[in-house]
Amino acid sequence: MRNLTLRRILCIFLAIITLTPCFAFDVSSETDREYTFCEILIEASGGAVIESVNEDVPVPVGTMAKLMTVLLAAEKVETGEWSLDDKLKTSSYANSMQGAQIWLMPGEEITVDELFKGVIIGNANDASVVLAEKVSGSEENFVILMNKRAKELGMSNTIFTNCNGYYDDEKQISTAEDIGKLCAELSKHDFLKGYFTCWRDFVRCKATELVNANELVKSYKGISGFKAGYTDNSGYCIAAGAEREGVMYISVVLGCDDKDISFTEAKKLMNAAFSGYTVFVPDMPKDIPTEISVKGGLTSEISVEYGEVKRVVLPNGAAASVTSKVIMPDYVYAPVKKGSKVGEIHFFRNDKVIFTVDILADESAEKMTAQKAMSILLKKLLTF
Repeated sequence: MRNLTLRRILCIFLAIITLTPCFAFDVSSETDREYTFCEILIEASGGAVIESVNEDVPVPVGTMAKLMTVLLAAEKVETGEWSLDDKLKTSSYANSMQGAQIWLMPGEEITVDELFKGVIIGNANDASVVLAEKVSGSEENFVILMNKRAKELGMSNTIFTNCNGYYDDEKQISTAEDIGKLCAELSKHDFLKGYFTCWRDFVRCKATELVNANELVKSYKGISGFKAGYTDNSGYCIAAGAEREGVMYISVVLGCDDKDISFTEAKKLMNAAFSGYTVFVPDMPKDIPTEISVKGGLTSEISVEYGEVKRVVLPNGAAASVTSKVIMPDYVYAPVKKGSKVGEIHFFRNDKVIFTVDILADESAEKMTAQKAMSILLKKLLTF
């Protein structure tokens, strides 16, 4: 009996010695991994950057790629091409996805509503593919559309290679600045807010439970979304937006080696914005002209109009430091096309231009020619 006990102890001891090196290697690989920390804080409506660190440095973003998948699907709903009640069929390829999933079976039909839940709340890779295939016919075609839309949004340092970011996570490249632009565009789709701010839900007749990885939806005041994620190559990432009193700020934090740090930093950025900054629309200067003279035209003057005045984000108490000045010539030469730029309004803060508003021709002015001058003269003579 005693020999049997000793033999068991020896076996356990040998097993520990054998397994320990593998365990140590796994821990070391995670601990030694280095990420590039990047962050940005912007005001959503105008995109004004308030704070940033490495905001334009391209880094792996992994499953944050799903935000573009959501945007392209949301645009189908907004245009009326899709209804949230529409049912989409699951392909064998969608069923083959690994990682986070809602366990869709080949041929299974599921509503667009539940697919949004699966992707946004559950980070589901299979649900992402179902949406992508419906938009473009295949994930390959969808990736082309993802990158095209990224360029349209000014996401100049972004590359997507698939619709969910789970595979080839080191190849899903973007920046804090670009993800901020993507989230600002997503914030325009009001119907998405219910998905983005949901902590827990079910799909597939309550067979699959979903829990949001973005823990800020449980407690942060005014939270609007968007996504938290992790892959080996991206580290912990979060893009979060919150709105209070009609003002939305978006914080993006990428490349954290600790989940709690990513949430803490995102909250810190938004707290600083809500407590320390003011968003307002500056007044137009009082001496704005309503017309501009035209030389060499069939008409001697034309009316003008103005572009949109941007919302300005400034530290509390700094609004009084904003001034403006009209920059416009005394006249322009014909021909002038309606909508063409004829001047600018410069808005300053402490003698530094913070933005400009274009002054535009509100009507066209044709150029005077000898033939047209003769025609005008003849008409006057005939009516004399």
